Amino acid sequence: MIDLRKMTREFLLGEGKKPDWKAYLQSIEEALSTIRIRTQKDSRRVDLAKHNLKEIKRYMRRMEEQVTTLEEQLKVLEEQGLKKSEKGKK
Repeated sequence: MIDLRKMTREFLLGEGKKPDWKAYLQSIEEALSTIRIRTQKDSRRVDLAKHNLKEIKRYMRRMEEQVTTLEEQLKVLEEQGLKKSEKGKK
């Protein structure tokens, strides 16, 4: 039986949900944008950090696409394996 109280509590309190990589990157981006820049050196450092953050986002998106593709391929292979095992039983 489905525990609706537990599901509601988890939804409202955010329990059981761990932040994904996008949330972490967003919090870093917000932190970088709130830094007070006092010198040209600080400005360059923040700009470099923002650039690196963009590159990480791009890389993570590619990795996420690859994981999705591999998961789909794995499902297909598992389905083929189940079909073969069912044929072997007959």
